[in-house]
Amino acid sequence: MQTGIAHRVGDRIELPGLATAHSHAFQRALRGRTERKATKANNFWSWRGLMYGLANALDPETLYDISHFAFVELAMSGVTAVGEFHYVQHQPGGQPYDDRTLLAETVVRAARDAGLRIVLLRVGYQRAGAGKAALAEQMRFCDASADAVLKDALEVRKRFRNDPLVSVGLAPHSVRAVPRSWIEDLSRAAKHEKMPFSMHVAEQRLEIEECLHEYGKRPVHLLADDGVIDERFVAVHATHLMPDEAKILGHARAFACLCRTTERDLGDGVSVAGALVVEGARLCTGIDSYSITDPFEEARSIELDARIHREARHVAADAPALMEAMSKNGYAALGLSGLETRDKVTLDANDASLAGADEALLDDAVIFGATPRAIREVSVEGRTIVENGLHIGYDKARIGYERSLKKILAAL
Repeated sequence: MQTGIAHRVGDRIELPGLATAHSHAFQRALRGRTERKATKANNFWSWRGLMYGLANALDPETLYDISHFAFVELAMSGVTAVGEFHYVQHQPGGQPYDDRTLLAETVVRAARDAGLRIVLLRVGYQRAGAGKAALAEQMRFCDASADAVLKDALEVRKRFRNDPLVSVGLAPHSVRAVPRSWIEDLSRAAKHEKMPFSMHVAEQRLEIEECLHEYGKRPVHLLADDGVIDERFVAVHATHLMPDEAKILGHARAFACLCRTTERDLGDGVSVAGALVVEGARLCTGIDSYSITDPFEEARSIELDARIHREARHVAADAPALMEAMSKNGYAALGLSGLETRDKVTLDANDASLAGADEALLDDAVIFGATPRAIREVSVEGRTIVENGLHIGYDKARIGYERSLKKILAAL
């Protein structure tokens, strides 16, 4: 008897739509280019410097090509909905384009041309840290006020109001990158406009130390005291939490978006996934930096990484819970509750990663065994975008990506 979310239909295994709730599509261009030790500071902050170089080399054409290919690869891995945490807003140096939302719309167009649902999470960014002006390489991320962030988000929403596969949310980058007042203002606006609301939370220990120095509180306590954490709130990473902070997120039924392949790649640390589940927080997954494109790996790593940390098995979440994290919860975190049933991902049950799967344990077989190689068809709102494992626009997307990648690398 079949139970759970995955279902066999003949020689296929069918899943609802899968979501990645946190994405930086332009970072796909970094894959395989940041893995060799080049500096003494071999950590997240040294990686960030390399990422800033890429971000400042982008123009509208290259941003489109890199993002489009990233989204095409997402579709081929089984992802049907993406939350794009978009912070490359302006020209290098910070001068807005004549059309302020040009780059935001470029990313939206890239996702729609790939056939995906997209939630454009318009990021607010203002500073390099407490009492620190933005660095020169951060200027194109920055705005003068939270009101400017909101106006841009509303403008993008207005321009795509006739596309049911496009929506917009708000995302103050982190307690490090914006002042407290911005977070409060954007949180209120998100509630009023019924928009998704997302931000990086406790990804790095230095972020927590700076928050303690500036406010005398850790990030989760600060956000809770300001009324920001609720059932709409998405805490991205949520890596370095104390037990009471997991309880705060759980009590609010907030989301914790774990991005394990990126968190491993950057050496962020191991999340407290087990505590989050016990306390009632809703887990979802995100690809983040595109170090690898594999939603099954994102989900299974929540449990497997926790096993390494605890030196035990069955620690954080079982297969049905992880399936829910990558589908139902991911859609809900993006404000798309229920729409996962309108999208479909079909896997080949005869693929080597799934052959012989137990009929009563299909969720387990998919979560702990499947790879994107098993993907056969993907459809979004009834439109097939992946056939026989290949995106219908793959060759065009790849050629554009390689062209723009060559241009970017020449500029670095």
